[in-house]
Amino acid sequence: MELRKIIASSLRQNILRVLAEKREMQIMKLVSSTTSTYNELNRNLAILKNEGIIVEDYRSKVRRDRVRVIWLDRANPKTVTLLKALKLLEHEDAVGCLEVKGLGGC
Repeated sequence: MELRKIIASSLRQNILRVLAEKREMQIMKLVSSTTSTYNELNRNLAILKNEGIIVEDYRSKVRRDRVRVIWLDRANPKTVTLLKALKLLEHEDAVGCLEVKGLGGC
C-alpha cells in the first residue's frame, strides 16, 4: 500500500501518534486513547501490521489471561517515513493555524 493511503486515515494517524509517544500499548488502552471502537481499530491495525509498521505480541498477564500489546517497528523505513510525515503535517497545521488566527493560535 502506498504511504499516502496509509496516512489518509485519521485513525491510523492517531494510532501512529499514540504509539510514537507511548512506545507500546495494550490493545484496549489503545482503543480508549484513540477514541475508537475495537473493531475499527483492529481493522486499521491489520493494515499497519501487513505493511510491517506495527508489531503485536500476546503476553501472559495473570493465569491464562493474555494481553495483546502493540508497538511500532522503528527499524522499518516505512515507519520512520510515516512518523516524519506526521510531524510535518502537525507543524504545517500549527503554522497554518497561527496564520489564520493572526498568531493567536487555534
